[in-house]
Amino acid sequence: MDHAPDRLRFAVLGPVRAWRAGTELDLGPRQQRAVLVALLLRRGCPVSADELIDGVWGEDSPRTALGAVRTYVSRLRHLLEPARPDRRSRTVLVSIGDGYALRTDRGATDLEEFERLLDRARAARMAGDLDAAGRTVQQALGLWRGEPMVGIPGPFAEGRRLAMSERGRSAMELRIELDLAAGRYDEAGAELFALVAEYPLRERLTELLMVALYSAGRQAEALAAYTRTRRVLDDRLGIDPGPRLRDLHRRILTADCETLMTTVNGLVR
Repeated sequence: MDHAPDRLRFAVLGPVRAWRAGTELDLGPRQQRAVLVALLLRRGCPVSADELIDGVWGEDSPRTALGAVRTYVSRLRHLLEPARPDRRSRTVLVSIGDGYALRTDRGATDLEEFERLLDRARAARMAGDLDAAGRTVQQALGLWRGEPMVGIPGPFAEGRRLAMSERGRSAMELRIELDLAAGRYDEAGAELFALVAEYPLRERLTELLMVALYSAGRQAEALAAYTRTRRVLDDRLGIDPGPRLRDLHRRILTADCETLMTTVNGLVR
């Protein structure tokens, strides 16, 4: 974390935490943290008191919700800018109309840093620098410390948690694609077995696992991976695998090496 004077930093890729000038802050109870998250992830855009109530409590908001929001905002102001006791002089958590905005420096959250690194990794991949892409996406994944915003209640946090988790899985898939492009088939395969077990409905993971196994000379296991996924999709959703996965299965089944290698080489896309 940055130790510059009064520099604020926030972490949401795991437990919600905050630092001012390198010193961790006590962010208070869960609902207060939920108010902070709702303001923080709007990146400086105003959030009305009603939006905060809906985002933190949903349809079951208590009669005291508005007073609670005002109390939490007051506490957060003192926490984030203790040297500015007059709210009119505050520059971080400000009032705008009937709502509030949290104004932080660019890159103040680990989420922003993750997105910046992921963009750099994708750019390096597009430029053909697979080593740099691999290092950078690994840096991005290293920022994660578990479930995003773990323990934070409310519809706003839940919705953003799902979106952030999807971004994390996409970054993980990119790293595996880069491992396959570098010929690390056995390493990728071992990790993919566990991931497919954890996310059995995510066809992209099965696709990558099949490519890893086939590329390692394990054709029968690659075909078995397809069969397992097909059964899971049928049992749980009543659907067949998508066209990409079916086409990959056909290529492996017929040992269509030339077109399959085109698929492998095109994984880093």
